[in-house]
Amino acid sequence: MKKVIVAILVVVALAGSATAVYAHSGGFEHQKYTAISVTNPNNPSQVSSTLVREKTPYRVYLQHITALNNCNWLGLMEQYPDQYTLRQSGAGALVSGRLAAAATFAGFVKPEAQGGLCGGKFTALSMSITDETVAVSWVFNASFLKVPYYGADAYITDDGLMVSMVSTFDGSQLQYK
Repeated sequence: MKKVIVAILVVVALAGSATAVYAHSGGFEHQKYTAISVTNPNNPSQVSSTLVREKTPYRVYLQHITALNNCNWLGLMEQYPDQYTLRQSGAGALVSGRLAAAATFAGFVKPEAQGGLCGGKFTALSMSITDETVAVSWVFNASFLKVPYYGADAYITDDGLMVSMVSTFDGSQLQYK
């Protein structure tokens, strides 16, 4: 079995089109996660084609929130495989796949003057971790907001990757100065 996995990884690496990461899902099955190469729409010199696995679900969350608070698009994209989904509040908003995630988070990490959230900070208010899911209530503060914005997210991880999120974030609810 190890030889098969190594052979598959070599083929994928040689093809150069995707990075394969083998993840263990809930103790029952193995999944293969891939990462197509994506380019930051804000900065075409930033290209992400690899996945970086963290050791625990908390570390996945910490990597995500640190990258988000530092407007680090490359750091965000290290976690999202092609199979990633983001479910947001309102009208069944669904972001599906790595390419859509790249565009969504590029919007978050733009400067505020360009419609982004750079300069703001998400801070956890409470957190619980159950198996591979990190549930967080948070507040977003920024000098460009009249009042803090409160919400909650569930980060669903699988063996060190962010495979899905459920978020109450709704940018239309931000109250700007």
